[in-house]
Amino acid sequence: MKNKKTAVLLINLGTPDEPKVKAVRRYLSEFLNDRRVIDIPLVLQKILVNLIIVPFRAPKSTKLYERLWTEKGSPLMYYSVSVEKELQKKLASKATVYLAMRYGNPSIGKALLTIKNGNYDRLVILPLFPQYASSTNGTAIQAVMDQIGKWNTIPEINVISQFYDHPAFLDAFAERIQSYHPENYDHVIFSYHGLPNRHLEKNHPNESIQTCNCENNLPEFGKFCYKAACYQTTRELVSRLNLPREKYSVSFQSRLSNNWMTPFTDKNIIDRAKKGDKNILLTAPAFVSDCLETIVEIGCEYKELFMRNGGNNLQMVESLNDSPRWIEAIEEILNPYLEQGTES
Repeated sequence: MKNKKTAVLLINLGTPDEPKVKAVRRYLSEFLNDRRVIDIPLVLQKILVNLIIVPFRAPKSTKLYERLWTEKGSPLMYYSVSVEKELQKKLASKATVYLAMRYGNPSIGKALLTIKNGNYDRLVILPLFPQYASSTNGTAIQAVMDQIGKWNTIPEINVISQFYDHPAFLDAFAERIQSYHPENYDHVIFSYHGLPNRHLEKNHPNESIQTCNCENNLPEFGKFCYKAACYQTTRELVSRLNLPREKYSVSFQSRLSNNWMTPFTDKNIIDRAKKGDKNILLTAPAFVSDCLETIVEIGCEYKELFMRNGGNNLQMVESLNDSPRWIEAIEEILNPYLEQGTES
């Protein structure tokens, strides 16, 4: 008997190849033409994305990426590559680890071609987004399945759709937050990337987001509801941190319109400043790698917003990135799938 030859495919969102308008335009075009990201009628999407959003947004986004870029490149990229390498050391002979980006490079297609040629018995797919959303986990999984569906020989496939409730992830994130001593701040904000309200409605079409109680509990119909998962993540983390209810709040960032998830983090920050909070700790448990949203949007823009409205300091909690604790957590998340059976 021998262990099944296993490949693990880690999938992150992606990043432009460089902070140049051409590269950013190419990245945005691939991202925004995804039917799971902008789910409006196809013709309208093509016109809106390719003739309006991308041409006008690419130059502005390039300036943001210029602020984000370091000597090592895009933080999301170099942290993801480091996770791939460190996880491979951990898994040793149990599995071979591959990294792909949903948009941009390294592409899912290139990673899957290598896996196909490797003649693996089993493939474990892990999108690096803790809470399930169609526009992140869903599109990553679909992109993989669309390509594997064309293979002549399809191996055993395991998909980890979400992991926000895994104790190893929660413990790692709680330890990261605790390292910033949240008890020393006036308030702690748990900020999650927002989604259009219509995306939430699709997750439980028989239950309106206006009438559901996702903020207070995880309903049976909401097992894959992004909003419910975000609030449940927060409840798990504050339990580990022993934060009293009045000490923290939950809100959603990166909105493109007022028809997105509420409350909005930018308005939450202004409200906290006007209430007299001078020092705020902000953590973003929807991100496992620091990126444009955490470093520039939160670390720079939201910090400036807070100070303009009377606050003294807004501290962003560093994400898990490539920390040893996060590598251990990924190993724990994967282990049940790596230990399932052997072949003769």
